[in-house]
Amino acid sequence: QVQLVESGGGLVQAGGSLRLSCAASGRTFSSYSMGWFRQAPGKQRELVAAISSGGSTTKHADSVKGRFTISRDNAENTVYLQMNSLAPEDTAVYYCAAKRGYFSVSSREYDYWGQGTQVTVSS
Repeated sequence: QVQLVESGGGLVQAGGSLRLSCAASGRTFSSYSMGWFRQAPGKQRELVAAISSGGSTTKHADSVKGRFTISRDNAENTVYLQMNSLAPEDTAVYYCAAKRGYFSVSSREYDYWGQGTQVTVSS
């Protein structure tokens, strides 16, 4: 069982930055691949970025490449999402998720989810 708690969301002006954190419980965090997803009102949940269990492999959605960076610290049981050059279209609830094995772009393959943190970007 893994419990995930996100933090770091908030209101920011376009062009600004935020750093999201996702703290995981349990001693097996390093065996899970992690993903950040987001869901805007009226839209489907979409993958923002994912990272392998050891942190050596990452994937970022085309819409955030060059602006967002996923990373993890297995000693601290935490995964991060650094978000730079934020735009109004990045406004959404951001969720972190965990799955055993290799990461996936499909939200349906993730086993554990956090409660989400709101990110609002004003123009």
